[in-house]
Amino acid sequence: MARDPHHPSPNPCTPAEVVLLSAGPGDLELLTLKAVRALQQAEVLLLDELVDPGIVGLAPQARVVRVGKRGGCRSTPQAFICRLMRRYALQGLRVVRVKGGEALLFGRAGEEIAFLREAGVPVRIINGVSAAFAAAAALGVSLTHRQHCHGVSFVTAHTADHGEPDWEALARSGTTLAIYMGMGRLPRIARGLLAHLPADTPAAVVQAA
Repeated sequence: MARDPHHPSPNPCTPAEVVLLSAGPGDLELLTLKAVRALQQAEVLLLDELVDPGIVGLAPQARVVRVGKRGGCRSTPQAFICRLMRRYALQGLRVVRVKGGEALLFGRAGEEIAFLREAGVPVRIINGVSAAFAAAAALGVSLTHRQHCHGVSFVTAHTADHGEPDWEALARSGTTLAIYMGMGRLPRIARGLLAHLPADTPAAVVQAA
């Protein structure tokens, strides 16, 4: 039987593990077996905005806390999410932080890992399918076709200092550019790339991969 997160044990206990779970692009059939097992054991589920809501059916004993983040909308502050994970884990509850896509790719996993480790909370990461791979699969194209490139670069259009990526360096890299979180900056991205790449360079704009 799951413990009630609203009524923690009055005695201190060993911190429970926090799982940073990558839910993939939204297709529940792309979840790994490891992810499903973690969900089944979860007592607290911190659910990201971009995750298929049906995932809660795989965590029957968990309290669901929605901690959505979406560009341009009111979002749950990152510091508050970190404190929630710490609080529940220190109560001895099994916490699963469910993130869309791949947690280690533009998912703020680094901040959360550092915060939890500093608090003495063990962290485990479960990988998933990132949006770039889901988009490529939907389009039926390879991200690393050997006749056209020698690698792939994952880039965010939103730098921490609100500046622009180094488009010239990226254009010189000879890699496929997978640009995340760019729908609100399409004109700026296009100008940056057109300044350094031929206008006939193949490109695709994908939303909700």
